Amino acid sequence: MGEGRRSRKKCLAYVAAFVVFQTAIILLFALTVMKIRNPKVRFNAMDVVETFTFNNGTATSVSMRLLAQLTIKNTNFGHFKYDESSLVILHRGVPLGEAVIPRGRTRAKKTQKVEVSVNVNTTRASGSELRSEINSGVLKLSSQATLNGKVHLMKVIKKKKSGEMKCDWDVNLGTKQVENLKCN
Repeated sequence: MGEGRRSRKKCLAYVAAFVVFQTAIILLFALTVMKIRNPKVRFNAMDVVETFTFNNGTATSVSMRLLAQLTIKNTNFGHFKYDESSLVILHRGVPLGEAVIPRGRTRAKKTQKVEVSVNVNTTRASGSELRSEINSGVLKLSSQATLNGKVHLMKVIKKKKSGEMKCDWDVNLGTKQVENLKCN
């Protein structure tokens, strides 16, 4: 009878050790591999797709349509489902144009490309700096976008995350090309 108790105690000790070991493995896995990160949102490419309207010499405004390709890089082990958002084009903090980024989903460990068309018009902004840039032939612009959503892990864990993009770039009015694109 004494041996039966000892073997039951041994069995319980082995089961307890196994449970502790499995818990440590799951915890280590959750803290390292399954760490949920914010997705990265960047401009991949940008083109001027329509002509400008401005007068040389005494120009005060520019009107153009840009086609921008955004990349949403999801480094998580679960998909990132994001809400509809907006992309804003700015000149020294003044909004010149806005476009809608449709809601969507980026699969786990993938990069998704989204194309957005935005109309930019400088009539909303004013000042000697704007006129000087237009007359020099290089317009300095910036853009901002934030994608809010949730990362879904194994259809059980849902965590709110957001990807932010802030970019600075120039439009060469002579060649109608986007230059010096830098994103944070």
